[in-house]
Amino acid sequence: MALIREELRITSITGLLSMELALPSYQRPYSWSVKSTNTLFIDTYEAFKDGITEYRLGSVILHKEDSGKYNIVDGQQRLTTLSILLFCLGDDTQGMFKEKYGKLSNDVIVTNFGVLCRRTNELPENEKEKYKEYLLKQCTTVQIVTDSEQEAFQFFDSQNSRGKELAPHDLLKSYHLREMNSEAEDLKVKIINQWENVNQEELDDLFKSYLYPLTQWYRRKGGLGYSSSKIDSFKGIKGANIYNYSVYHKASNLYVEQFNANGSNELLASKSLNQFQLTQPLIAGRRFFNYTLHYGELLEKIQKQINRFHKQNEIPDRRSGDIYIKQLYECSLLFFADRFGIDSLTQPVMQLLYSWSYSLRLVMHSVYPQTINKYSIGQHERLNYGIDMFSVISEMTDPEELKLIALKQPDIENNNKEKYNAVYELLSVWNRWWT
Repeated sequence: MALIREELRITSITGLLSMELALPSYQRPYSWSVKSTNTLFIDTYEAFKDGITEYRLGSVILHKEDSGKYNIVDGQQRLTTLSILLFCLGDDTQGMFKEKYGKLSNDVIVTNFGVLCRRTNELPENEKEKYKEYLLKQCTTVQIVTDSEQEAFQFFDSQNSRGKELAPHDLLKSYHLREMNSEAEDLKVKIINQWENVNQEELDDLFKSYLYPLTQWYRRKGGLGYSSSKIDSFKGIKGANIYNYSVYHKASNLYVEQFNANGSNELLASKSLNQFQLTQPLIAGRRFFNYTLHYGELLEKIQKQINRFHKQNEIPDRRSGDIYIKQLYECSLLFFADRFGIDSLTQPVMQLLYSWSYSLRLVMHSVYPQTINKYSIGQHERLNYGIDMFSVISEMTDPEELKLIALKQPDIENNNKEKYNAVYELLSVWNRWWT
C-alpha cells in the first residue's frame, strides 16, 4: 500500500471531474462561506481575463478503492464549489452533484448557488462559454492518489503541518507570487530568497503584533485575532483592477519607484521618497514583498532607538503584560515614524508616546491583549478614554501637533509604584502628574 506514483500528476478540472469521485461518509459537510465562494469566482475569472495559461487551484488528495472509485480526502470544498460554478455556466454534465449531500451541505450549496448565479449572470454572454472552458481546461490541481486510506490521511496531515493551517504570511506569499505572473523568473527567485532569509517567527510576529493592529487601530477598529481569515488587509490592489482609486494608487507607486530609480528632483526636498504608508493600500505582487521588508527594517530601527533612548529597567519585559506594553510603545513609534519619518522621533515625541504607553502599565495590575486593544482605540475606561492615539496621528499634518495631546492623570495602583519604580520615577520627572 503506497502512493500511486503513476497517478501523481497535475490534472485539469475536466480530467479530475471525469474520474469516479465519491464523498466518503467521514467527510465533513460542505461549508464554504459566501466570501470564499465569491473569492474563488473572482480569482479564476481574473486569471481568465488576464490570459493566464494555467491557474493552479491547490492539491486534491484521493484514496483509490479496489473498485476504482476515488474517495475525496482533501479538496471537497473546492470541487463542490467549482461544480456549482460550472452548473451556473450551463454545464450540467461535469461536477459532483450525483453525490448525495446531507441537509447541512444542501443548505450551503443553495446559498452559494445563488451567489454564483448572480456573478455569472453579470458576465457578457460571449464570455460565459469561454470562461467555462477556461475553468475546465486551464485551471488545474495537483492530483495525489494513494491506495491506502490511512496513508491518505497521513499525507493530508503532512501537507497541512499535521492538521495546522498554513501561517498567514505563507498564504500571503503564495497569493502575491500568483500576482507576479508577468515578472521575470530571476526577480521572483531573488524576492523569495530575501523572504526566506527572514526569520519566519519574526515575520509572523511583524504582521500579528504590529502591521495588522496598526492597519486597524487608526481606523478605530479592533486589532486582535490576526489569522489566515484576516489577511485581506494585506492582499492589496491587483494589477487587473482599473477602478479610479486603484489606478490612482498604482500610478503613485509607479512614480515613487521611478523617482527613486532616477535620482533626486529639484521640486522635492528629499533625495529619495518613502515608498509605503500604513494608511494607504499596498499594490499586490512584487511590492508586497518590498512592503514587508521595509516595515521589518523600520521596526528594527525603532527598537534600536528605544534601546539608545531608555535605560534597560525603563522597558520592563519580565511579564507577558510588560511585553504587550512594550509592543504598544513600539507600535506608536513605528506609526509616527511611518507618517513623518524616523527623524521625527525627537525627545519630546518619545517622551509623550512613552508616557501614553507606560501609564497604562502603572494603572493596570494585569495587562492582556484585550486591554491594549481597547486602549489603542480610546475605549479603555481606566485611562485616557477618548484618546485614540493612532487615529489622531493619522490625521496630523505636522509632527508638532503631537504636543497638543493632553494626557489624563493616571490613577496608579500603589503596588505598581514599587513593582515598576523605574517607569514611575521617569514619568514623575517628565510629567507633573504626581508632584
